[in-house]
Amino acid sequence: MTLGLRRRALIAALALGGTLLLPLRPAAAAVTLYEAEEAAISQGVVESNHAGFTGTGFVNYDNTTGGHVEWTVTSPQARAVTLILRYANGTAVDRPMDVTVNGVLVADELAFPGTGAWTTWRTSTVTASLTAGTNTIRATATTANGGPNTDSLSIDDGTPPSFDWSRAVADSTMARFTPATLGGWGYTRGLYLYGQYLVYQRTRDPRYLQYMKDWADRFVDDSGNIGQSFNNLDSMESGNVLLILARETGQARYRTAAQKIRNRLTTYPRTADGGWWHSTSDSRQGQLWADGAFMVNPFVIRYGQQFNDAAWGNEQAARQLEIYYSHLLRTSGDASGLLYHAYDEPGGLTASWVRPEHGNTNGLSWCRAIGWFGMAVVDVLELLPADHPRRPALVTMLRRLVPAYARHQDPATGRWFQVVTEPDDPADWTETSCSAMYTFTISRSVERGYVDASYKVNAERGYRGVLARVSLGSDGRTAVTGISEGTNVDDAVGYYFGRARPVNDFHGLGAFLIMNEQMIRAG
Repeated sequence: MTLGLRRRALIAALALGGTLLLPLRPAAAAVTLYEAEEAAISQGVVESNHAGFTGTGFVNYDNTTGGHVEWTVTSPQARAVTLILRYANGTAVDRPMDVTVNGVLVADELAFPGTGAWTTWRTSTVTASLTAGTNTIRATATTANGGPNTDSLSIDDGTPPSFDWSRAVADSTMARFTPATLGGWGYTRGLYLYGQYLVYQRTRDPRYLQYMKDWADRFVDDSGNIGQSFNNLDSMESGNVLLILARETGQARYRTAAQKIRNRLTTYPRTADGGWWHSTSDSRQGQLWADGAFMVNPFVIRYGQQFNDAAWGNEQAARQLEIYYSHLLRTSGDASGLLYHAYDEPGGLTASWVRPEHGNTNGLSWCRAIGWFGMAVVDVLELLPADHPRRPALVTMLRRLVPAYARHQDPATGRWFQVVTEPDDPADWTETSCSAMYTFTISRSVERGYVDASYKVNAERGYRGVLARVSLGSDGRTAVTGISEGTNVDDAVGYYFGRARPVNDFHGLGAFLIMNEQMIRAG
C-alpha cells in the first residue's frame, strides 16, 4: 500500500466514526422463506403456468397418493416454530397432506381446501418443533388427487423482526413519490422497482407490488400498447417490470408490451460480431457499453423462459455477454479481470473518447459499468440451463471478475472507487451504487459456488461499507449518499471524478435493495 493510500485509508476510517457501530447486516427476520421448487420432490413437477407464485415456480403434485415435497432446514437452536405452507387448489375438493418434521408426524391430513382458482394462493399452518442443526420437513399427499400446487414453506420463529433497511428504503421512496411522480419510463426506475419487487417477494407486503403496477399502468394501456420505440438498450431495462406484472397478475397486456421489446431486438443494429449497440442514435452507433449488458440481457433470458422462447433467450443473453466481454476485458497488470467502460467498433463514426491503443475502448474502468456487467452475468446464470454450452464461459467471467473486485476493494471503507484503478488520486472517491453491485455479485458468486468461499469476506466488507452510507433522518426517512449520477463515456478520469452525487439517486436505491435482499437471504 502506498503512503497516499495509507493516509486516505486512515482518514476514511476516522471519518466513519459512529457509523462503525452499524451491524454487519440486519439480524435474520422472524420469517424465513423456502421455495418449493428448490426442495426435494417426489411424484411432482415444477411448473410456472399459473400466476402469483414466488421464486421461479411451484410444485404440481401428481394425482396420486404419496407424492411429497421435502425441505432441508437448518435451525440455530431447538425451538418451536409455525410452518406456513403457501398453496393453490383450483378444485372444490380438499387435497390434504401429512406434514412431518424429521420423520415425526406433526399434522395428520392437514387440510388444503379449494382456493377458487389455480392463481389464487392461500396458506395453511401448523406448529412444530425443530432441533438444533439440520431438519427435514415433508408435506405428503394422502389422497389419489395428490397435493395442492405448493409454492413455498415459510418458517416463523415468533421473534420480532429486527430493523429492515430494505423496507425502510422502499417505504421512504414511496412516501416521497407517488407512482405518478416517481418518474418516466427509464432504466433507473426499472432498476429501483425490480429491487422493490425483491422486497415484496420476501415480505409479501402487497403495497410494494401495487405501487409497481400503478407506475407501469401509466405506460401500458388495456390492450398492451406502450409508447416506447426501444431504440436504445437503456429503455429496455424496465421491461423486467412488465415480466413481473405479467406473472403476478396474469394479465396478457403486460406480455404484449414486453413482446414489443422482443420484436425490436430482432431488427436492432449490431456490431459485426453480433453485439447489440448501446443505442441506435448516430452518436452511439457501433458502441458497446458495459452498462448495456444489464439493461437488456436479464430481460432477454427471463422473457424467453417465461414465454416459451427459451432457445432464443438463453442463447442471445449468453452470447451478448461473451461479445461484450471480448471487447471490454482488461488482460494485463493489476487491472486484469476488470472491464473498460465502453468499446467503439472501428468504421463509421468514431467517438471522441476512443483510445485505439486500448482496443478502441475508452481506456478507463468506471466502477458502475463493471457493476452492471457483474450483475448481468449473475442474473443470466441464475436461469441459463446447466448444460448450455455457453455457461462455462460465463462462470469463467466471474472467476476473473470477482478476484479483480477483491484486489481493488478499499481496505478502509470496504467500498470501491469511482475510477476503480485510481485510488491514490485525491480526486477519486468511493461510490455507493457500484459498491452495492460488487457486493451482490461477490455474495451470489460465493453462494452458487462460482468462486471460492474465501471471497465471502469481501462481500461482508462491502456490505458494511454500503450500510455506512445509509441513515435515517429526523423525518424517519432514509438517505443513501455517495451515489454517482448518470454517466456517459469519457477517456479522462476528471470527467468521472467530477460527477455529481445526488442523495437517494435511483441508481443507488435500486442497487442497495438488490444487494440488501441478497445479503439477508444468503445469511
